[in-house]
Amino acid sequence: MRKLLVVWMLLLATGPVMGQELTETRQAAARATIDGVLSDRFIAGWNSHDAHLFASAFALDADFTNIRGEGASGRDNIEKFHAKVFERFFLHSHQTAQAQKIRFLNADVAVVDVSWQMTGAVDAAGKAMPPRSGLLDLVFTASGPEWLITVMHNTELTEAPAPARR
Repeated sequence: MRKLLVVWMLLLATGPVMGQELTETRQAAARATIDGVLSDRFIAGWNSHDAHLFASAFALDADFTNIRGEGASGRDNIEKFHAKVFERFFLHSHQTAQAQKIRFLNADVAVVDVSWQMTGAVDAAGKAMPPRSGLLDLVFTASGPEWLITVMHNTELTEAPAPARR
């Protein structure tokens, strides 16, 4: 029993060190893949107002929550949700985004902070909105070499206009 305990402790103590080189190599490839998903699917889909392309950045069982706390679960529902808003509020919108931080929780899970900026959005009355900015908190998961968004929470950071003086 004591030998088993010693072997178990050695494995725990050396596990991260033994796997670090593989992890660093895999992380570099994962970072490139995540950046590609963000630019080639997420942002390209948004800017072309293509809900199908946009939703392809998400895992089949993904969860999405927007700045208002509204959301959708599953890639198909995320696509339907965005098809509606692309027809009205974001028909002429343009978005840019930059990954600010990628933190790997393990070899197959990464948390990604993405800052975004948007122009061209309109309100419910069709009135142009000022430029907007915010932060996406994304959880990416890997299935083989493919990394997709599994959880997305969006936060708007646009400053509210100052209240009118009386």
